[in-house]
Amino acid sequence: MTDTPQRPLRVLAAMSGGVDSAVAAARAAEAGHEVTGVHLALSANPQSFRTGARGCCTIEDSRDARRAADVIGIPFYVWDLAERFREDVVEDFVAEYEAGRTPNPCLRCNEKIKFAALLDKALALGFDAVCTGHYARIVTRDDGTRELHRASDMAKDQSYVLGVLDEKQLAHALFPLGDTVTTKDEIRAEAERRGLAVAKKPDSHDICFIADGDTQGFLARRLGRAEGDIVDESGTRLGTHDGAYGFTIGQRKGLRIGTPAPDGKPRYVLDVSPVTNTVTVGPASSLDVAALTAVKPRWCGAAPAGPGTYTAQLRAHGGETEVTAEPVDGELRVRFTDPVRGVAPGQAIVLYDGTRVVGSATIASTTRATAPSLA
Repeated sequence: MTDTPQRPLRVLAAMSGGVDSAVAAARAAEAGHEVTGVHLALSANPQSFRTGARGCCTIEDSRDARRAADVIGIPFYVWDLAERFREDVVEDFVAEYEAGRTPNPCLRCNEKIKFAALLDKALALGFDAVCTGHYARIVTRDDGTRELHRASDMAKDQSYVLGVLDEKQLAHALFPLGDTVTTKDEIRAEAERRGLAVAKKPDSHDICFIADGDTQGFLARRLGRAEGDIVDESGTRLGTHDGAYGFTIGQRKGLRIGTPAPDGKPRYVLDVSPVTNTVTVGPASSLDVAALTAVKPRWCGAAPAGPGTYTAQLRAHGGETEVTAEPVDGELRVRFTDPVRGVAPGQAIVLYDGTRVVGSATIASTTRATAPSLA
């Protein structure tokens, strides 16, 4: 098996304006591929400068990407995908929160934008692959099939947000940073050696289309104020909120409950009901989940034929946990070897077999490890 393509490719490098994508494009060009850089304009009203912006959609970012392409010596274009991004990522994000779920917009962007809209356009124009600055590896097996694996450096691994890619998309993907066992400072040093001005540029943070990082404020502006009750597991009213959409399972801060719990311990969000606009809170022990059902599975290759033992990752920066999982009637049924805490519908579960990404699915419902206390 090999981690690198065996022949030069026509590569479309997605350049966000950050250091990772710039170094990835430079490495692809250095490897002998015919590389063209493209910056995706994803915001209909991009901020002019990064000051106060935490994402990757400013006008300054497109200029940084263009300067990097000039230094690398590759053609460069800006493609306007703002409308597609709004429909498939932003509106989906708002609708999921409104429905009481906790989405991951980075996965949706990879699935719908970078490896669907962008890839489709790239293939139509005669490109062989799309290159990004993600830290993950693609391994080509002896029979020509391709597998998605964790990055060589687990500290920077981003395979979780790529778990939505199917076999066809993996066949046309390139991740030049995946084999890098090095620190981010060394990536920046490489960028500086290559003469890339983005070497010292800060990393983007949080959700790219929420420039100030205030997710709750963004949702409030989109969905409006909707006062409802905060209750305990017995249904006793403990306080009020301005919109159930502003809460996610496992949340501890921002509950604004004046009455302390009987045991004096912190309360956590256990359930968000958009139908009744109610937020249920309780002790940390009530967050323990023994099993879950997930929908819309996407497999990075052939789907498992039956039940199997895997490790699972439940959030982008979370650890692994052992599970048994089985596809059943278009769903994924998962049971945890040991209970896990704070699993929210809407999140993605990504299955691994060693370092290989098996696939992902969207969590629809969970089964608690213990029945809720009504005392």
